Amino acid sequence: MKLTIDGKQVEALAGQSLLDILKTMNMAGSTLLDMPIAAKIAGEVFNLNYIPLRTKDEEHERPSMRRAMAASNGAIQLLRLTDPAGRDVYDRTVQFVLFLALHQLWPNTRVKMGCTVGPALYVEVSEDGFDVEQLKAQVRKIIEQDIPLIRHRITTEEAMAHYKAVGQEDKAKLLSWRTIPVFDVYSYGDFMDYYYGELAPSTSYLRSWKILPAEGGFLFVYPDELNPEKTAHYEEMPNFMTVSNEGARWCELMGCETVADLNTLVESGKIRELIRVNEALHEKRFSQVADMVCQRGAKFVMLAGPSSSGKTTSANRLATQLRVHGKAPILMGLDDYYIDRELIQPGPDGTIDLEHINTIDTDLFRENLGDLLAGKEVEIPTFDFKTGSRVWKGHKMTLHENTVIIVEGLHALNPVLLPKDVDTTKIFKLYVSPLLPLNLDDHNRIPTSYLRLLRRTVRDFETRGSSVARTMSMWDSVRRGEKRWIFPFQEQADLIFNSSTLYELAVLKKHIYPLLDAVQPEEDCYDQVRGIVKVLNYVLEADVDDEIPPTSLVREFIGGNTFYK
Repeated sequence: MKLTIDGKQVEALAGQSLLDILKTMNMAGSTLLDMPIAAKIAGEVFNLNYIPLRTKDEEHERPSMRRAMAASNGAIQLLRLTDPAGRDVYDRTVQFVLFLALHQLWPNTRVKMGCTVGPALYVEVSEDGFDVEQLKAQVRKIIEQDIPLIRHRITTEEAMAHYKAVGQEDKAKLLSWRTIPVFDVYSYGDFMDYYYGELAPSTSYLRSWKILPAEGGFLFVYPDELNPEKTAHYEEMPNFMTVSNEGARWCELMGCETVADLNTLVESGKIRELIRVNEALHEKRFSQVADMVCQRGAKFVMLAGPSSSGKTTSANRLATQLRVHGKAPILMGLDDYYIDRELIQPGPDGTIDLEHINTIDTDLFRENLGDLLAGKEVEIPTFDFKTGSRVWKGHKMTLHENTVIIVEGLHALNPVLLPKDVDTTKIFKLYVSPLLPLNLDDHNRIPTSYLRLLRRTVRDFETRGSSVARTMSMWDSVRRGEKRWIFPFQEQADLIFNSSTLYELAVLKKHIYPLLDAVQPEEDCYDQVRGIVKVLNYVLEADVDDEIPPTSLVREFIGGNTFYK
């Protein structure tokens, strides 16, 4: 059987794994930067232990080509750590190794996947005798053992019985909502787990890592993205951890820590109460932010956040709360400070990066902000997105005694926007992000980026007529821009606002599932869609749009937000 791997042809033998084939071709690599970690075939990601051509057995009278290989005509694309899908494979492998080590050392303790903190992963451990040094030694041992990671299939009933027997009720409850009769797992000894996607070929692929102690658990530090042979530099993020811990308390308060809990609330009808409480928590938080702004005497609120975090609705809801204090808030968009498209210099690849700070006229914004604080009248530009150019419409602005200007935009926390001699007490920095604290189960967290992609996909389709494929084709670029221009400044915010809601997965499913279901295997985003669907398949759909207030952050994405009328 002829295969084409990254453009190179090779004759594959029956029973030979992709990894074995790569070794014969001298394509297995030697460093984390050049080592293939998985493969994409016909739009799907596969473990490198995958066998393209089965040997003949009782079921097959002769060697047979696997379904994906037939669909791709033998074409295979290798994935490395630098590929987003390859990084996901690496992250899941980290999870397997960590949870295996913890199981071997403390088999009866509860371990819970936490949030990503910069270049590190936080894991919560309830064991009183937990010791970081013991864990590091065990992880090192597992990596040195070079344990092959091969997925195998069992029935869903067998999986549920196993997890009940070992006391992992969270997984058993989640699987009770699974409608598919089979379940894929990775296992070693008496440990069995799954992370809703492929793993690396073996444990030895974890090369550069560090484990640090943290309150209530530990931090696993990933390889440096630019130089994976060394561990990334980690700096503590107390503001981020504070809001993350607050999210966990919200889960406990509302009795909704996992998707299984959410499904129970949907089934019983109590999701309506969940919506009311969640929205009340948001309203209380916006009120607290307004209190902080007024107590400081700030004249500008610089509001930033990643794509689909709910910045526009947050700005409007904060404005409402400021009016309660007798303020006269004015909304200002950084987008109006875009320079003309024709003046933007393309990058080395010939494309224009619209998320680069250089697309903003930072000099003009600094000048305007300084003049406003000095009591001067300023004319504010308007950016015409149809023509791609700045226009002047006589929009003038002055700071009065009760004025607070809310500046919303991707780069709002970038210090380059502020004059060097600015009175920092006049500036309040607010970072908004949907830091969803809901887990699938104890070992599988639903990433913030997952929720934001769902939100953006629904919004782009509903309001901009954008297809799923188009939205997802831009997502990697969006994420790269966020890493460069947003995330480095989030810890400098005076406050981080968690704009997620625990109920919205159940609500978004109704809006997005038909769109995802229409994506075909030949489309580039097919594997990305499959990953989303794997999670949504566990979520019980909730038809409760009538319960969601018109000013809710969720309304920014599903429609019906009165701030847009």
